[in-house]
Amino acid sequence: MAGMSRTTGAVIDGLDSIRESVADILATPVGTRVGRREYGSLLPDLIDQPMTGPNILRLYAATALAISRWEDRLRLRQVTLAAGAQPGAATLNIEADRTDTVPAAARTRFALPL
Repeated sequence: MAGMSRTTGAVIDGLDSIRESVADILATPVGTRVGRREYGSLLPDLIDQPMTGPNILRLYAATALAISRWEDRLRLRQVTLAAGAQPGAATLNIEADRTDTVPAAARTRFALPL
């Protein structure tokens, strides 16, 4: 399915479209979209929390719930968190199977900076 890049306006599809969609889902706080109040994730509320074990687990859960609910082109396999290059920075690594390709189990990996 082809879409439009939110930054350039160019036509995008495939993994680029999925990356952009996942980034939008995870960056949108639940309750902020007019007409679609359930859209988004709890991730924005967790980003500034201390990186303790329980908070990292909450971050994984918020990511998994949001992707499984709003992005039907992915079947999530793993979410990990990696420290960023700068203090306080982190990257969310996502591994998933794409459901929009043949064969259906085409595995994909990508990272989103937090």
